[in-house]
Amino acid sequence: MKHVIETLAVSTRQRCEMIDITGRIEQVLDRSGISSGTVVVSCPHTTAAITINENADPDVMHDVLLTLEELVPENRRGYRHSEGNSDAHVKSSMFGCTETVIVDGGRLALGTWQGVYFCEFDGPRSRKVRVYCSGD
Repeated sequence: MKHVIETLAVSTRQRCEMIDITGRIEQVLDRSGISSGTVVVSCPHTTAAITINENADPDVMHDVLLTLEELVPENRRGYRHSEGNSDAHVKSSMFGCTETVIVDGGRLALGTWQGVYFCEFDGPRSRKVRVYCSGD
């Protein structure tokens, strides 16, 4: 069994955005030589997240971010965290910091319309994503 870990740099340009990183993860998987196993994508930040969603229509990401802003507004009354980014922490916890994808035939076993996204909730920033490939 082989294990490979790579760290990807992600630069965000907006306070809240979702960046499709599927292609970059596939490149790590290709370099690993693993044909069967799993890939874990992890975000070591408390105001960002990783998710899997549709990558065919960019309006889906717009709609996700619009809904998040309605559910967890940036300037909600009652927040106590002094940095002014409480909403980003809540959004990060809602999505989570990792996703696991099955590897089959050396490819990510995602659905036809699925992609892996880095979710920024407190940008713009320079971020990191860790990609762990494990298998044969």
